[in-house]
Amino acid sequence: MILGALEAGGTKMVCAIGNEKGEILEQVSIPTETPDITVPKLISFFREKRIEALGIACFGPIDLDRSSETYGYITTTPKLAWQNYNIVGTFKKELGVPVGFDTDVNGSVLGEHTWGIAKGLHSCIYITIGTGVGVGVIVDGRLLHGMMHPEGGHILLHKLPQDTYESFCPFHKNCMEGLAAGPAIEGRWGQKAFYLMDREEVWELEAEYIAQALVNYTLLLSPQRIILGGGVMHQTQLLALVREKFKKLLNGYVKTKEIEDLENYIVLQSLDDKQGIMGALKLGMMELEK
Repeated sequence: MILGALEAGGTKMVCAIGNEKGEILEQVSIPTETPDITVPKLISFFREKRIEALGIACFGPIDLDRSSETYGYITTTPKLAWQNYNIVGTFKKELGVPVGFDTDVNGSVLGEHTWGIAKGLHSCIYITIGTGVGVGVIVDGRLLHGMMHPEGGHILLHKLPQDTYESFCPFHKNCMEGLAAGPAIEGRWGQKAFYLMDREEVWELEAEYIAQALVNYTLLLSPQRIILGGGVMHQTQLLALVREKFKKLLNGYVKTKEIEDLENYIVLQSLDDKQGIMGALKLGMMELEK
């Protein structure tokens, strides 16, 4: 089975050819410009490979309601050139193959659930903490959709009194993305995270906000495993701090075998940052099977 995968991001579009085993056979990266410039390059890449299906894991917000007139569209994205763009319809028309579609972070949780550290579990969440914050959710073995896709990066947190930084998010003064994404770290401390590795106070604050969010996700979604990814989580000192603060905030309220083993409950991504593109492969497989 020859499958196409597209991880559509605001900065770059990662295109890959793979198979039903999750093996990536070929991969290229194309800069994200306007649809008129970028999409023909993507279509040309996939058309030459004679793929049987395509999976798209896409930046959002997107419309995932198959009964909607705008199913398969990128909707109210701040990337103005891509607003109300029919990405699924365009690829279906040009390639003539089934097209699976979901958010980029749902692609990541699907990749980990299919081939990574969440394989065999019936519930898990994947959180990317980088330029923004996104949350992908699997419940009862399926990606979670409701009115739309989860927007867990914008849950509201308790802002610490000593934190004078306003927020990176233009919509909320105290959401996770606004307080804990990479640009929030830079905005608060005046330098990118990479240059702040030895500043203990930076990571104490960051860990507190991440831990608050994880407690909320745990209490609401009851996942069997929480997977953390994204550029901010490349800070090696951060994971242990997050676990420590999570345990303190939960304060013994939940007692399960998973919570008693935090080293295997709160974990880092396991697929060498390929979880998104591998999840897109699976989206293509799932659409083909339908």
